[in-house]
Amino acid sequence: MALDEPKKEDEIFEKSGITYMIDKTLLKDAKPVNVDYITSDRGSGFSITSHLSAGSECGSCTSC
Repeated sequence: MALDEPKKEDEIFEKSGITYMIDKTLLKDAKPVNVDYITSDRGSGFSITSHLSAGSECGSCTSC
C-alpha cells in the first residue's frame, strides 16, 4: 500500500471519501480485495486481504 498517482492500467474505487487504486491485472488475479483500518490495544493500521496466497516465502512482515 502506497501513495501514488492513477495510471491508465489502474482500476479506481472510492469509498467513504478515500480513493483506492489497484492495477487491473493484479485485481483480476487477487479479487476480492478488502482494505480495513483496524484499531486494537496493540495499535492500529491497515489490514489488506485478497484471494492471493502469500506463499511459503512470506513471513509476518508487510513487505511481501
